Amino acid sequence: MLRRAAFFIFLIISAGSLAMGQSDPITVKPTKSADTPAVPIAAPQPAGPHLKPADLDERQPVSNTTRMQLIRLLDAEFVHTRKYIPVGDKTVVIADDGTVRPGDAALFQTAQKVGAAAKVGDRVQITTIVFHEKSIYLEINGGPKKKQKWFQHIEIGVGSSSNPVTSAVQITGAALSVEFKKHVPEMTGEELHQILSPVLDFSVKTAAEVYADTLPPKIRQAVKNHEVLVGMNRDMVVMAKDRPRQKVREKDDQGHPYEEWIYGELPQDVVFVRFIGDEVVMVKIAKVSGEVITKTQKEVQIADGVPSLTTLQSSDRPQDEKGGVQPEQRAHKPTLKRPDEQTEQEKQQQEQQENGNAGAQKPQQDEPQWGTSGSGQQPADTSQQQPANTSQQPPAQQQPPEPELQKRPPL
Repeated sequence: MLRRAAFFIFLIISAGSLAMGQSDPITVKPTKSADTPAVPIAAPQPAGPHLKPADLDERQPVSNTTRMQLIRLLDAEFVHTRKYIPVGDKTVVIADDGTVRPGDAALFQTAQKVGAAAKVGDRVQITTIVFHEKSIYLEINGGPKKKQKWFQHIEIGVGSSSNPVTSAVQITGAALSVEFKKHVPEMTGEELHQILSPVLDFSVKTAAEVYADTLPPKIRQAVKNHEVLVGMNRDMVVMAKDRPRQKVREKDDQGHPYEEWIYGELPQDVVFVRFIGDEVVMVKIAKVSGEVITKTQKEVQIADGVPSLTTLQSSDRPQDEKGGVQPEQRAHKPTLKRPDEQTEQEKQQQEQQENGNAGAQKPQQDEPQWGTSGSGQQPADTSQQQPANTSQQPPAQQQPPEPELQKRPPL
């Protein structure tokens, strides 16, 4: 009993001492002194340049696990293209130094001849990925070859003729490759995206944004501002203004056919974009205020699918260029008179002008004073200058009168 009482007393004393020694919590606040400089916050670093295949040469060869991960990452992925890719073509190669073969002009010309599997900014799907020893092979939209099932080879014949069960498969895809010097190295999915970035865009962008990124800065700014420049093609106009609600096909004064796209409706500004072939030759802007602005000077030059600037050199806005925007001249009022015919008012104005010119041609001379010769000399004796007797002059010879003709008697 004594032990229990002593134990309880000890507990009571220890609890009281702990309660007496407890105090408010101590908070420590950092003091800012002039001697201690503030620690700067690291700013986000800008994204570096595109990764090249040669930058990964020092790494180990890719493992089977990494291959499976990259195939899972890219298989059936939808991306946007940055180049023209001809249909059925597999010559597009990203070299180890990051360059793309063949060039933009060659790809555009081939796509014009055989057709395009994808244009700049189009959305495509990666359908096949194959890892070789020194390259990675990718197919888009089904690849460059016909891939048929076993039942597509079956034909049903009646007599001497036969017809296939299914229709022939059309080629709609293409392929590209990534080359390495030594071997395909270990890499992550993000690094493979950067290696493929010269041809494929994996970012979440619209087709217009991807297409605008491939243009020169001033043309890109015009597309973002929804402005049409003379010399653009149809794809550029669609990216800048979207597809028109109204199209008009007519012929000009010389009989050449053209197509005009109309954007906007009253009471807003109306934009008329005239095409001859695939090129914009005139842009007419009819404003609500009644002012009409016409642009006919070429501002964009497109050679083999590669756009470049012609007149935009110093300004970001095409309206600021000298001669780029010209107000439309008002046409003459319709009339029924001939081109060489003059009205009565025009005849009177012409007569007044001729009379005024005739009067201006005759200089006015001051009359000389009486008794002077007009040159400030002394008066001269006029009796010596004129003959005294005018009768001394020889008389003028008189011509004989013509004989009169006799009248013919009447019949």
